[in-house]
Amino acid sequence: MVPMTYRVSVMVAALAFGSAVAAQGLQKSDVAFLKQAAQNNHAEVESSKVAQTKASHADVKAFAARMIEDHTKAGDELKALAASKGVEVPDEASVMQKAKTKVLSAMDGDKFDRRYVDEMGVDAHQETIKLFTRAAAEAKDAEVKAFAGKTLPSLQHHLKTAQELDAALRRR
Repeated sequence: MVPMTYRVSVMVAALAFGSAVAAQGLQKSDVAFLKQAAQNNHAEVESSKVAQTKASHADVKAFAARMIEDHTKAGDELKALAASKGVEVPDEASVMQKAKTKVLSAMDGDKFDRRYVDEMGVDAHQETIKLFTRAAAEAKDAEVKAFAGKTLPSLQHHLKTAQELDAALRRR
């Protein structure tokens, strides 16, 4: 008779191996894309929540609300896609992204508005668009590629809106 602890150990190993095999079905670059996209998404939502309370201009608050709504929806889709591929994505922003949000949250008024729009609206979206453009063109997994391609127009719209908002803030 096989001891119970042995059987449990074998089952745990089989489950862990099964998850590893599922994730191994994706190229490392596809896994890296999913993980980086998740972190970028969390950074957008977290900084935009700060902007909801700290922004002094109504148009900045409206932009932040849109970022929360759109990035929450995209994040949910990304998490579901990653789970279906056996990939565990981060459930928070990177340490560097959190630090930027912390610095941002210490600001007030026009200074906050300009910094939020510049860093999280323009700069972060430019970086994320590069990430998604590359994945839309080069991802090996068809569903990962489709997700990147489907999400890209929304990110580009966010960037355009942020650039317009940035220009308007500079004129004030």
